[in-house]
Amino acid sequence: MRKNQIRSEDGYKILVVDDEQGIIDSISIFLKRSGYNVFGITNPLEAIEQIRRENFDLLILDYIMTPIHGDKVIEEVRKFNKDLYILLLTGHKDLVPPLETIKKYDIQGYCEKSDNPNQLLLLIESALKSVEQVKTIKKINTELKISQDKLADAYMGTVEALRVAVDAKDTYTKGHSDRVAYYSKLLAKEINLTSQEQERIYIGGLFHDIGKIGIPDSILQKPEQLTNEEYSEIKNHPLIGAQIINAASIFEDIIPIVKSHHERYDGKGYPNGLKGDEIPIYARIVAIADSFDAMTSDRQYRKGMTIDAAKTEIIRNIDTQFDGNIARAFVKILERDRKIIEEAIMLGR
Repeated sequence: MRKNQIRSEDGYKILVVDDEQGIIDSISIFLKRSGYNVFGITNPLEAIEQIRRENFDLLILDYIMTPIHGDKVIEEVRKFNKDLYILLLTGHKDLVPPLETIKKYDIQGYCEKSDNPNQLLLLIESALKSVEQVKTIKKINTELKISQDKLADAYMGTVEALRVAVDAKDTYTKGHSDRVAYYSKLLAKEINLTSQEQERIYIGGLFHDIGKIGIPDSILQKPEQLTNEEYSEIKNHPLIGAQIINAASIFEDIIPIVKSHHERYDGKGYPNGLKGDEIPIYARIVAIADSFDAMTSDRQYRKGMTIDAAKTEIIRNIDTQFDGNIARAFVKILERDRKIIEEAIMLGR
């Protein structure tokens, strides 16, 4: 027995499929003597169902069989099992399947039947080493994902705490991010974005103003009109926010929202003066929701607008401040779902 051989106690299972019982017996005896856990089936159709029900690490399969050949067995198996390692046996070198078939069905190797079993044994040992490597890689990837998920959760919690801190800096904007997220998701659904995109936009709405954590309270809470210098400092919050969330890959899809939600469709926005479709669509959506909530929320120096007044303002700024198609979709929501919009506004007052 080879000293470096992977043995059955490692949990590996080999299935041998050949329509001749004698071939199965001879291969099974040889492999069991070599320390492997082997099962044999003569009917290729039964073998397919056995593989469907039970996990095997290696399939040793005859090519020419009845009622179906080995390539047909592999074709069926690959429909539900992409990972099974397959060695194909042939009675003669002229009966080797075409290279296209080997590639198409991911056949890892083939071997001619012979009286000398050493070649088959070497292939089996090589195959099981590959199986072991794949299992190790999968285990490492699983462990890495668990670690990454824990880090992501921790970072998400940190950023969420920052978001809450931003709202707490100004009692007059308390709940602003939650309402912007809510309106943004309604709008994303209205323009037929996918459920996954709606969720991304919702999260982007929650964190769109995260950069205000870096703006002094004296500016955020100032009851009078801001000076030019103070307004310039306020305009830094999209870039600050993008820098904050850029450290975590889980926020990759919402960085454009945080960075560009104050861009204008006519190119007169900030921080980069993007114009039209240069502005990411997620940011164009959140920009409308953000502006609507700002207009309808009470401030220290003014009372919030009515829905009708805010709607009129949105319509007035179509194709200047706002993307026209998205703005018209939001107006449709305001007209159709007025009651739930009113409820959202009242919760913020």
